[in-house]
Amino acid sequence: MRRHLGKRLTIVAGLLSCAMAAMGTCRGADSQLTEAEKRDGWLLLFDGQSLAGWQTSSEKPSRKPVEHGALNPHGCGGYMLIHERPWGDFVLSLDFKIAPKCNSGIFLRTWPLVPREGKDVGFNGIEVAVDDTTTAGFHDTGAIYDLAAPAKNAMKPAGEWNHIEITCDGPKIAVVLNGERVNAIDLDEWTAPNRRPDGSEHKFDVVYRDHPRRGFLGLQDHGGDCWYKNIKLKPLGADRSGR
Repeated sequence: MRRHLGKRLTIVAGLLSCAMAAMGTCRGADSQLTEAEKRDGWLLLFDGQSLAGWQTSSEKPSRKPVEHGALNPHGCGGYMLIHERPWGDFVLSLDFKIAPKCNSGIFLRTWPLVPREGKDVGFNGIEVAVDDTTTAGFHDTGAIYDLAAPAKNAMKPAGEWNHIEITCDGPKIAVVLNGERVNAIDLDEWTAPNRRPDGSEHKFDVVYRDHPRRGFLGLQDHGGDCWYKNIKLKPLGADRSGR
């Protein structure tokens, strides 16, 4: 009886594993690529143990060590932690959690790293907001900061891990948070500084149609603890072919 029960449980576990893989929900251990991810061209940008490949946006070593297998940009010594290599078209996948009242963000295509006079380096990138809020405005989690509000705030409460995927493909940027597509924009529609396509105002004196399509990824320090792990990137287009 016990032998048969054990065999049935093994079969059920195998079926569940296959079903999860088929739905794309089967994930490997922290800071490791699964065999399927390797075959699909994913790269591991953070090894879970060291700051290798990461520095501040001031191009100096981070003052903040790895914490419990995660990067915490708060107190790193710069506006943000950046990955050492610029990227153009890609899918970025990572897990994050925040402390209460945290304000952070994931920066895309930040270029150059030298701020313009009177501006911080954030004006040189595009930010996906990460904040301890429950609303869904231009500055809430999942927003493309001050540009496009998310369809909903799909973030879990402070202290819980979230999973986010951000796709940059030419002019198009899309955000999926905890399995829900919450935002998407087409930069080719952004033809004037300080104006959204619908004519409403935003803070950036940038024509996003002309914004660099290649730059650095960044994890912002904006005054609160936040943790990022399982940072993986799948290059698209020319980045995938190594050009």
